[in-house]
Amino acid sequence: MTTAPANSFSDRLPVPVRDETAQVSRLLGELQGHVDWSAVIATGTPWVDAVRRQPAPFWAMESLLREYPISSAEGLALMRLAEALLRVPDTETALALTADQLGRADFSGHAADGQAHPMLSGLASQAIHLSKKLLPEDGDAPNGGGLLQRLGAKTVVAATVRAIQLLGRQFVLGQSIGEALTRADANRREHALIRHSFDMLGEGARTDADALHYGRAYADAIRAIASKGRPARPEDGDGISIKLSALDARYEPAQFATVTERLMPRLLDLVNAAAAANINLTIDAEESERLELSLVVLDLLAAHVAATFPQWQGLGLAVQAYQTRAPEVIDEVTAIARRHGLRFMVRLVKGAYWDGEIKRAQELGLPGYPVWTDKRHTDLSYLACAQRLLAAPEIYPQFATHNAGTIAAILEMAKAHGTPFELQRLHGMGEGIYREVMKRPDAPPLRIYAPVGEHRDLLAYLVRRLLENGANSSFVHQLADEAVTPQMLLASPLRAPSRSVLPMPLQLFGAARANSKGVDLAAERERLPLLASLAVPMPAAPNDTSVAGAAAAMDALHAAQRGWNATPLTERCAVLLRAADALERRTSEFAGLLAQEGGKTLGDAVAEIREAVDFCRYYAEQAAARLAPQTLPGPTGERNELRLHGRGVFVCISPWNFPLAIFAGQVVAALVAGNTVAAKPAEQTPRVAQRFVELLHDAGLPRAALALVCGPGETVGATLVAHRRRAGVCFTGSTQVAKAINRTLAQSAGPIVPLIAETGGLNAMLVDSSALPEQVVDAVVQSAFRSAGQRCSALRLLCLHESVADKVLEMVAGAMAELVCGDPAEAAQSWAVDVGPVIDAEAHAALSRNIARLEREARLIARTPLPERLAGTHIAPVAFELKSIGEMREELFGPVLHVVRWRGAVDALVDEVNALGYGLTLGVHTRIDDRAMRIAERARVGNVYVNRNMIGAVVGVQPFGGEGLSGTGPKAGGPHYLYRFCGEQTVTVNTAAAGGNATLLAGL
Repeated sequence: MTTAPANSFSDRLPVPVRDETAQVSRLLGELQGHVDWSAVIATGTPWVDAVRRQPAPFWAMESLLREYPISSAEGLALMRLAEALLRVPDTETALALTADQLGRADFSGHAADGQAHPMLSGLASQAIHLSKKLLPEDGDAPNGGGLLQRLGAKTVVAATVRAIQLLGRQFVLGQSIGEALTRADANRREHALIRHSFDMLGEGARTDADALHYGRAYADAIRAIASKGRPARPEDGDGISIKLSALDARYEPAQFATVTERLMPRLLDLVNAAAAANINLTIDAEESERLELSLVVLDLLAAHVAATFPQWQGLGLAVQAYQTRAPEVIDEVTAIARRHGLRFMVRLVKGAYWDGEIKRAQELGLPGYPVWTDKRHTDLSYLACAQRLLAAPEIYPQFATHNAGTIAAILEMAKAHGTPFELQRLHGMGEGIYREVMKRPDAPPLRIYAPVGEHRDLLAYLVRRLLENGANSSFVHQLADEAVTPQMLLASPLRAPSRSVLPMPLQLFGAARANSKGVDLAAERERLPLLASLAVPMPAAPNDTSVAGAAAAMDALHAAQRGWNATPLTERCAVLLRAADALERRTSEFAGLLAQEGGKTLGDAVAEIREAVDFCRYYAEQAAARLAPQTLPGPTGERNELRLHGRGVFVCISPWNFPLAIFAGQVVAALVAGNTVAAKPAEQTPRVAQRFVELLHDAGLPRAALALVCGPGETVGATLVAHRRRAGVCFTGSTQVAKAINRTLAQSAGPIVPLIAETGGLNAMLVDSSALPEQVVDAVVQSAFRSAGQRCSALRLLCLHESVADKVLEMVAGAMAELVCGDPAEAAQSWAVDVGPVIDAEAHAALSRNIARLEREARLIARTPLPERLAGTHIAPVAFELKSIGEMREELFGPVLHVVRWRGAVDALVDEVNALGYGLTLGVHTRIDDRAMRIAERARVGNVYVNRNMIGAVVGVQPFGGEGLSGTGPKAGGPHYLYRFCGEQTVTVNTAAAGGNATLLAGL
């Protein structure tokens, strides 16, 4: 299986920026002498003044931002309603959503300066103010308050829906390509230089059925555009913009084989049709992790076009200037065109999903950000990229921007080159500025990027554009604010770089501790060392410890505990910090071992190593802050001090599903508190534990303080738990074993010792009809099937509102069909594997029996294809529909998803989930904020995740642990965890005993 691009651009594209200031300074040097900003201000100021003198049309972006700024509660409420309301199929949820959002804002007034568009103010302020009075306060009780109130509420919701449809019409050119072409003709009648690029969707495909649907929509659009006549040149007529992630649900670097085998034929059909009609086809930009893959695809397409349609000059690519690698991307695109003897059309955009790129870098622990962290730096990058485009004869530049300063700068820069180019704007945005620009006698062509499709499908996508363009730092937002002078609005980005206000991903937690360093698997230079580690043979497994050996180890640990406890706290913390650094340096080594012994995918292996690193650093930080002696207040003449110390010998029993992270977290927490530790790893994964113990010893931990005790739980584990020297037990595993340990401890003679237990869960996800289906499907597939469903936090029970259940389940089934089952330990396929093996034959047999039972008792929804060669080691991800929550019998620790439909009050649904007795994780998907918070308050669970997946808790960010049948607490990776490993002592000294209170008397 091919899992890496054949023509990788990794060696030529730089890594994400670590020193943004230095790179910005370089761009400034490149632009020196190419832009006269005084001329830019002179050109742009009349545009700004004209736009401000002439009121923007009804529902235009400027009107919306003026009346309801995105930073206001009112603006956010409208955007939330626009994003979700049209897709809600049931009246009850529509009422609840409208009440929830409108109830958070005050629409009774008008714009602060009293100059808002009167029609907008009249409709929005009066109708919405009325709706707040009519809609019920209780978002989940829409029928309360009497018949009049009920009818009034529905009437207002209907009016709100109509208003949002009007909003949709403003930002969607047409709900069909025919309607869009008709409106496009009207635009051209207004100005002959207007062209269009039609975008047929908002979200990427989650299933192959989605991809085929989008492919047909693109093909139909190309035929419809072609029917309008053949342009002399591709840039002279309308064109199409396509998103590669819409043509294939697995458009990602790890699935390069799928990209070449499935996506490329679909893409070539569209390219052939566009080339035959001589219309332009632009490949839209994707997220930064797909950048290199998109360049590979462009290179393959160019080779095809050069061989088949060498005269066609309509193939294009969108480049995002907010990516720090954008200038180098321009160079690569130019080189591809030159190599194949073609001319490309390149759309330069500022970029979308900036906040998502920032979050991804922080979550992955990347060394730098793939995007600029200051908007002025993005503006500067845009100009640097524009200079490259204007200077390249292989490129027809297309400058997409709503910023008057950027437009004016482009016009000035273009004078020195004489290169034909065009400007672009998004339909529904920037109309005022471009009205003025197009009055110029030398105005270039203007292309309108025009979304086409159903409003309910596209508004979620368009709200993102509104939020980005309405951000406080954006030109469109500031254009609506007359307090911002034209000189301020058109301020030059050609100035000294700004220091980032965002911490680098590795400094996310400030001075307290470093964030663990991750691996960007999409970057070949970072991925290859991990793949190489898979070829390193595993070490021999440690020998099992005998029962007598386990008892002897406990006695030895008891003898060593006093000395370890007396070791200064600073040195105990230092051991953990040295271990964290060493583990981070050995990421590739441990990743290979986790894949081979634990069946971990590379992504899961890296995440687990980072979690172990985080545990070491977090507990060192917490110990330094919380375990040092504390002076307590008291009466004069007396000193009171609270001291914490190790309890003695802690028995730490860890599971096989996180053989490094949980093992490390338990052990280092007990050690830093002053305990010695008997660490018993799972029987299936002793090598990982042995390697980490060696690492701790190398980091300076005395060998006498930690003993690795391997063997069966029934004998060796039972010996450790029952031993008279044990001062506490930390256990992660099944509820049944936790209860057995608890009974042993309760029945033992001697001191009462603590049990810290984290066990399993029948973890549920509650989804109502306001949730975005694509987000739900992503969260379900990740939560239920990542790590082969072998996480304590994994999704077991999906509760779907009946009004959306069929649609969501169809998408879930399609997404499951796209999962790749395989062996992560095989380097040739490792990166592409989504679902690895279950841990051993015993687990495989138990899961197989339960799946056979479900096949008899429940309705099969979907099952992921499983190659025959994997049948003995893997369980194919599978989903079944139950009639009720009560049919859930036990936790199936594997890739098995149960689904139920719900209706009525959500409180009753939460009560049913609570009645299962477990309380580990809960997922909630809703756009109704009040509902999400009420569910969280009512649910008896340790971790609640709203509108995201429900796995991957981060140390110190989402402390992890449950209640009920899911554990005892305290939460691992949280501020209360270390206290449970400690004994406490208060020392009171009468400082006045020797003759009186000298300190007090000295103050007289």
